[in-house]
Amino acid sequence: MVTLTEKTVDIDDILKSKMGTKAKFIPKPLIAWLKRIVHQDQVNDFLWESRHLVGTEWLEECVRYLDATLDIVGKENLPDKNDGRLYTFVSNHPLGGEDGVALGAIIGRHYDGRFRYLVNDLLMNLPGLAPLCIPINKTGKQGRDFPKMVEAGFQSDNHMLMFPAGLCSRRKNGVIRDIPWKKTFISKSVEYQRDVVPIHFSGQNSDFFYRMANFSDRFLPFNLAMLYLVDEMYKNVHKTFRIAIGKPIPWQTFDKSRKPAEWAAWVQDRVYEL
Repeated sequence: MVTLTEKTVDIDDILKSKMGTKAKFIPKPLIAWLKRIVHQDQVNDFLWESRHLVGTEWLEECVRYLDATLDIVGKENLPDKNDGRLYTFVSNHPLGGEDGVALGAIIGRHYDGRFRYLVNDLLMNLPGLAPLCIPINKTGKQGRDFPKMVEAGFQSDNHMLMFPAGLCSRRKNGVIRDIPWKKTFISKSVEYQRDVVPIHFSGQNSDFFYRMANFSDRFLPFNLAMLYLVDEMYKNVHKTFRIAIGKPIPWQTFDKSRKPAEWAAWVQDRVYEL
């Protein structure tokens, strides 16, 4: 068990910060369930033990902790880190956690930590990850500031790692695939003349997760499935994941012959062909 001084992820504090005085009305059994489903004690133990690491080194320690084997295909397609250019790396998002960690470890190592994620602001509670993040809270004030944060990322001297679906993959009619990709990575890559590097990450979550996600998407006004992503991550320990890296797509490809959303769908299809 961790002590209070070692409790980086604290469900009680997170609820208070999100809900203010209303947090006291949440039933204690519900809070206990939340702590269990996000593996609060296990996560805090790991964060405490890895507290001396940040950035790429922390991501690599996460991969070791999860005992993930990464089978990388097409690593030669990663552009030279010394070519003086900046790139947008885009991937499908099948797992919602382990895939982001693994890709960050690969790209961070190749480019000496010069990359940034666009992530949910809850992940800013992870000290080792926070320096690599441009936080997004689509339900609060940061949602209104989203364009500014994207702009800051693309204006920076960092490569961008993005999951354009914005959510982890869903299962529809037996097929596991991202929801349609958002067009932001197309418009900004063209504006800042960044070639796009497509990446496909293999893997899937549990049957329970997909049933929960479909129920949540259809009937609930919030993303209940997101609460289960840490639990899914622990279910995916000791596994091997195939990561296929495609050839960079020149930004000039994305011309006026298609709308940005159509180009985003085109790149998404290329990713699933890798």
